[in-house]
Amino acid sequence: MTHPIPIWPLALYFVLVVGLVAAMLGLSYVLGQRHRERATARFYEGGIESEGSARVRLSPRFYLVAMFFVIFDLEAVFLFSWAVAARELGWPGYCEVAVFAGLLAAALVYLWRVGALDWAIVRRHTD
Repeated sequence: MTHPIPIWPLALYFVLVVGLVAAMLGLSYVLGQRHRERATARFYEGGIESEGSARVRLSPRFYLVAMFFVIFDLEAVFLFSWAVAARELGWPGYCEVAVFAGLLAAALVYLWRVGALDWAIVRRHTD
């Protein structure tokens, strides 16, 4: 017959954590300073007064290059983890990582050929 696991320590911990968070929020609200000056509501970042909109439109190419960086950075993580276990994996592991690296190299060549990595201004052909 198995004995049930006592749940009261978890419930007590949960109640203590919620109580501590509530006490900290309540004390900061009661003891905190209240500013009513007009300058308090203005945005101020790093000593420079903001100007213009924070919604700057960036080129979609910026996001493409960021995604490509993440993808090829993950490739390095997989290759480093393979390198750690290379002796245990043997030739089958080597063949698999060669196929993996070949596919990623082909993807890089494809991206290069279609111009996805080119930051130059795209000129449309008018033929």
